[in-house]
Amino acid sequence: MSSLEFETEEMRPVSAACDADFVYVTLADGRQIRAPLWWYPFLAKATPEQRAIVDMQFSGVWWPELDEGVSVKGLLLGWKAPGARAPGKAA
Repeated sequence: MSSLEFETEEMRPVSAACDADFVYVTLADGRQIRAPLWWYPFLAKATPEQRAIVDMQFSGVWWPELDEGVSVKGLLLGWKAPGARAPGKAA
């Protein structure tokens, strides 16, 4: 697999969940990615009920209640949403 080839069957998300601090995405090959919610302000601000409704897409995860999503590629490369700030960090 080349370093640019992210959209493969093995990298397809099969489940996603959030707790109070992290978003977890499990891929078809069994890997689990964990990223802090503050990376995605739309998730950090959402209610647990909004974060619980999730759609798996071939290359990412979509939260229809929020009309937002994240890509597997972005998660794997550690891409934060524009303007995301760690708690306690100055803007």
